[in-house]
Amino acid sequence: MIAQVNRTAFEIFGLEIYWYAIIIVSGIAIALWLATREAVRVGLKEDDMTNYLIWALPIAIIGARLYFILFDLEPYLADPIQIFNIRSGGLAVYGGLIAAVIVLFFYTRYHFIDPWLFLDVCAPGVVLAQGMGRWGNFMNHEAFGGETTRSFLESLHLPQFIIDNMYIDGAYHQPTFLYESLWCFLGFFLLIFLRKKNNLFKQGEIFLSYVLWYSFARFFIEGMRTDSLYLFGELRVSQALSLVLFVGAWIVIYLRRKHQPPVPAYRRDQGTNQHIV
Repeated sequence: MIAQVNRTAFEIFGLEIYWYAIIIVSGIAIALWLATREAVRVGLKEDDMTNYLIWALPIAIIGARLYFILFDLEPYLADPIQIFNIRSGGLAVYGGLIAAVIVLFFYTRYHFIDPWLFLDVCAPGVVLAQGMGRWGNFMNHEAFGGETTRSFLESLHLPQFIIDNMYIDGAYHQPTFLYESLWCFLGFFLLIFLRKKNNLFKQGEIFLSYVLWYSFARFFIEGMRTDSLYLFGELRVSQALSLVLFVGAWIVIYLRRKHQPPVPAYRRDQGTNQHIV
């Protein structure tokens, strides 16, 4: 017998609270905690991350929604009120990240903080939260791939509850949510491990390494999904953006490495006043 998960965790006064929301909020909270701890180590103020999140979170949600609507416009033109119905889904990760980076630029400029250092501090927590967030997609039975067989899923030695919940609309599907989640978790541990080594990264390169890591996998995983947004023809929006980000990150790393005077190294033992720009 196939046991399907319930997307609803509990109800409050008749309002269903979804597992998706609980998982996303938990990921954000953990990312904030990690970033705050690292901010203190590199000389930023303890409340810099919290103050930034107060601005970034609502704008990131708007950005994630607008990104999704922009590339799937027709249903929302037919029924505009659905633009505000985010409980039915329709939040794009890339849209949220782009909006958050824009807010970060203005926030760091206003507070005289090096934006590259700020991005470095945030990056590992962000990729961890993304990995957690894909389990919210799992609870919603979304972000899955094309049809496959039960025997294939069993050959991956997946837990039974994952196999059971990849049975969607009468067929088994590729657990693309899991592929991306595991890739994000691995990226988190690599970034955490490598950033402990002083002088390995220039400032900004932890963030750029995150961009390289995530965009590389997203390009291929997106090609397996059945719910992609399309730019035109068979070109998927997230694949095009992933390619641009991957190539762009390499170019930025190269140019910054050639910069004179040299870009300072990312260090965890710098003084509290060394990051003012």
